[in-house]
Amino acid sequence: MPNNAVKWIAADWGTTHLRVWLMDGADQVIGHRSSSRGMGGLSPDAFEPALLECIGEDLPDKETPVVVCGMAGARQGWTEAPYAAVPCKVPGVERATRAPTQDTRLKVYILPGLSQAKPADVMRGEETQIGGFLAGEPKFDGVLCLPGTHCKWAHISAEEVVSFRTYMTGELFSLLSKQSVLRFSIGDGWDEAAFEEALTDTLSRPAGIGADLFSLRAAQLLHDQSPDVARARLSGLLIGLELAAAKPYWIGQEVVILGDDTLAQAYELGLKSQSAWCRRVPAEGATLQGLKAAHAQLKASS
Repeated sequence: MPNNAVKWIAADWGTTHLRVWLMDGADQVIGHRSSSRGMGGLSPDAFEPALLECIGEDLPDKETPVVVCGMAGARQGWTEAPYAAVPCKVPGVERATRAPTQDTRLKVYILPGLSQAKPADVMRGEETQIGGFLAGEPKFDGVLCLPGTHCKWAHISAEEVVSFRTYMTGELFSLLSKQSVLRFSIGDGWDEAAFEEALTDTLSRPAGIGADLFSLRAAQLLHDQSPDVARARLSGLLIGLELAAAKPYWIGQEVVILGDDTLAQAYELGLKSQSAWCRRVPAEGATLQGLKAAHAQLKASS
C-alpha cells in the first residue's frame, strides 16, 4: 500500500544492482529496497518499470522526487546525463537530467558524472560518494581513493574535484585470477606478508610486472606455493603497480580511502607500508549523504 511518510527517494543505480532508500521529510531513512536489475541488463524503456517493480508499492499517491546517481545516466542508461568537466564542484540537482516517466507519481532527477579531458577519464556514481564525503568534511584538502573494479583517485581542493584518474586494477585481478593461466594457482585465502612483499617489489621495479605475474604460476609448479599466498601476491603486484602510477596523487598528501571492505583494507595496508598518511571511511554512507546533499539543493530551489 502507498506510504505517505515517504517524501522523496534516493537511488544508486549501478551496472549490476539498484539500491534505493525511502526518505521522510527529515531526510531520515524509513526503508531500504534493492534489485538485481542494474543498468547492464536494461534497455532505456525498461528503467521505469524496473524502478516501479522495486518501489511501486511504497510510493505516495502524489508526485515524489527521485534523485538517482550512477549508471542510469550513462549513454546506454535511462537517459544520458551529460558529464560535468573538472575542475568543478560535485554537480548537484541544478545539473541533473530529468528522466522521462509515464507514472505521474515519479519525478526523476539523474545526477551527472564527471569527465576529464586530458588524460581522458570519466566517472559515474563515485562523484556522489565524493559529494557525500565533502558534505561532512567540506574543508578537506587532499586525495580521495575509491577502491573497486575501477579504482578512482581524486584530488580535492577548495571543495572542488581538481583532477582524477581511474585504474582498472580490480578488473585486471578478476581477469587474471579467473581467465588466465594463473587461475590454476590462485586460491580464496589471504597472506598479509605475501601481499606486502609483492607490493613493495612492484613499487621498486614496476617494469617487471609481466615476469612477476608468471612467477606466480611457476612458484606453484616448482615450489608448491600456497594458492592463498598466490592470491595475496597477485593482489600485491597489481595494487603495487597502481600505487606506483598513482604516486603523484598520494605522495605527501592526506589520503582518505572511501570503503570499509577487505579491498579498502588492502589499499590502506599498501599505502601505510609506504608511510603514506591515510585513513578509511565507509563508502555506502557517503553515497547516501551525497544524494541527501543533492536533494537539499532541490528543496532549496522549490
